[in-house]
Amino acid sequence: MLERLLVRASQAVALVDWRADALRVIAPDLTSMPPVATVALRGAATAVAPTGAVAPGPVPPGRWACIATPVHLNAGLSSVSMPFDGVLTLEPHESVTLAEDFNAIFGGAAGGAAGGAGARMRVCAAAVLVCEFDAPLDVETHDPETLVGRDLFAVQPGGSDGARLRRLMSELELWLFDHGINRARAAAGRPTVTGFWLWGGGPIGAATPAVRGWTAGRDPLFAAFGNETRWPSAAGQGSGVIVSRAQPGSAEWRAVEECWLEPAAAALEAGALTRFELSAGARRFRVERGFNWKFWRRARPWWETFGITTEIDE
Repeated sequence: MLERLLVRASQAVALVDWRADALRVIAPDLTSMPPVATVALRGAATAVAPTGAVAPGPVPPGRWACIATPVHLNAGLSSVSMPFDGVLTLEPHESVTLAEDFNAIFGGAAGGAAGGAGARMRVCAAAVLVCEFDAPLDVETHDPETLVGRDLFAVQPGGSDGARLRRLMSELELWLFDHGINRARAAAGRPTVTGFWLWGGGPIGAATPAVRGWTAGRDPLFAAFGNETRWPSAAGQGSGVIVSRAQPGSAEWRAVEECWLEPAAAALEAGALTRFELSAGARRFRVERGFNWKFWRRARPWWETFGITTEIDE
C-alpha cells in the first residue's frame, strides 16, 4: 500500500532533519529545534519511575541530559557497525530494570568509573531512557537512526566533553555483556542490548514547544506528547505525527497499514482529511485528495523511492 500511495504522491522534498520537519506539523510556531532529551523528559511525569531512579516530576535545573538508545551493534576485526535493525525498542519492564541497575552502579558522585560518575538514568514515556548529568556537557552526537551501515568509530561523540560520553558508552558495553536482561532476551531469541548510544543532549529545563495535535509511536521526541493507538481515536484532534520503525513488508508493518495508512487514505478520499505526508530517510512526499495520480510513474520498491540505499533484505 505504501508503494501505491507513493506513485500518487507529490515530488519529493529533501529533508535535513525529519524530526524538525515533522514537529512543525503539530508545533507550527516552532522557531528552533529543541534537544530531543529535553523534550523526552516532558514524558517523565507520566512514566513509571524505577525504584532508586530519579522520581517522575520536576527535574532540578542546571543539569544536562541525553537520550540513551539501546542498540545491538556488529563488531568486526577493525570496525563496529550499526545493522539495519540495530536500534532496539525495550519493553517497559526492561527499561525499568536497566535504569534501576544503572543508578545503583553509576548514581553516586563516586559511582562507576570516570565516564559514569554522577550520572543517573530516568525512564520516560514509551520506555525511553534518558541519562542525566550534574552539569552541562559540550558534546557533538549523532542520531543512531542515521548510522545504519556506517563504521561507528568515525561518529563517536565529539566536542570538549566527548571523551566522557565515549568512556561511559564503553563502560556500559562491559556492564551489559552478562546482564540479566540480555540473558532473557537471548533465551527468547531476541537481539541483545550490546550498548547504549548517547545522543540528542541538551540542558534540562530548556524551553520546549507548545503543540496542537496528537502523536503516535515510541520515538524519543514524539512519545513525550502522547501516544494514540489507531486512527479513529485521533481523527478529531487536528494534525498528528505517527512514527514507526517497522520495516514495510514485515509482520509489524501490517499493523501500521491497518491502524494508520488505510484509515488515513479512506479519510482523505471522503474529504475528512486534507492531506497526509510520508517521510523516510531524507525525503518527504505529500498525498492529497485524488492522490495526484501520476500515470507516467511506475511503482518502485519503497526504499528506492525514498533514496534509501541500505541493504534492507539482510
